[in-house]
Formats: sequence, C-alpha cells, structure tokens
Amino acid sequence: MYQPAAFVEDRLEVMHGLMRDHPLAMLVTGGALGLMANLIPFQIHPELSPKGTLRAHLARANGQLAALAEGGEAMVLFQGPQAYVSPSLYASKREHGRVVPTWNYVTVHAWGVPRLMDDAVWMRRQVGALTDRHEAGRADPWAVEDAPADFVAAQMRGIVGLEIDITRIEGKWKASQNRQHADRAGVAAGLGGEMGEVVKEGLLF
Repeated sequence: MYQPAAFVEDRLEVMHGLMRDHPLAMLVTGGALGLMANLIPFQIHPELSPKGTLRAHLARANGQLAALAEGGEAMVLFQGPQAYVSPSLYASKREHGRVVPTWNYVTVHAWGVPRLMDDAVWMRRQVGALTDRHEAGRADPWAVEDAPADFVAAQMRGIVGLEIDITRIEGKWKASQNRQHADRAGVAAGLGGEMGEVVKEGLLF
C-alpha cells in the first residue's frame, strides 16, 4: 500500500491489536475466476507463527473456496476507525488558509498462503472460540452448546475452516501525523470518537 513515512505502523503487537478490535476483514484472492473478495470475521493467534496466524471459516457454498484451494497467496484487509477531516479543524486554516480536506484512517494488510481446514474437531474449536470472544461481556452470553446438538452438527457441515500464517504484514495509521501540533490537536478535539482517540494518542509521542 502507499506508505508515506509519517503513517507507517510496524509494531506487530499494535497491528494485532487492531485485528482483535476490528475482526471483520476483507479476504481477497486471485485465481482462475479472477479477483474475489468477501468480508469474514477473523481471529488473530500471535503465538502460532512468527507474524501471527489468522483463523476463520466460510460457507461451503462460497465460490471463493476454489481460489483458496489453488494454494496461491491471499490478502486480508483489516479496517479500523476512519473519519473525514475538515480543514476547519486546523489551526493553520485561521493563520493562512492553505489547507485542504483529507481522510484519516487506520488499516492493516496481511498476506499469506491459506490452508483449508475440513476437520470437525478444528472447526468446532474455531467456532466456539469465535463465539466466546464476541459474546464475552454480555450479561447472558450465548454459547454454541445452547443450540441443539443435531442443529449445530448440521450447521458445521455447511462451513469450511481457514488458516493463514502471516508472511507479510503492513500497518498504516493515517492520523494527521504530518501536520503541526496545533493542527493535530484541533483534529483530535474535532473528530471525537475512536478516530479522535487515535489522533490524540499520537500527540503523546
């Protein structure tokens, strides 16, 4: 991706944190049928390979399975907070007016060769872990065991697991780091929300 030096984020733990906080990612493959993309929730497992391993599952009827089975490289795009930045938020607008709008955003791109996992034990563990992760914190969390066993078994037959050891990973935190401090402070205050917090955190370094 286009990576001006000011926006590069290469700390593995920070990129993994974004993957955990924003797990719904775009899985992109290229194969005999051309480029394909699907939004799929992933889990990052930092301990399974040097750059981390991604796990997910998708419907057995999904046509992207054919591309995944070809064994070529896949790309997974994680999108974090994002926001339009108005020139009105910049202190420099009031000083000289030579400012233009932009967009702030946070993203992580990961690459690796996918493995399809068609093993019932692996699949049950994956689905359970994904469910537990996103039900955590609810007053009455739902568990896979809450559904009838025969229903769960039928649902499991309709999906295929996916595992990707990350071989390359890039992070981009475009959070006004290329602006003067007063402009960045104005953006942090004006945006608010998650993107505002990202800009504010950058002001501490």
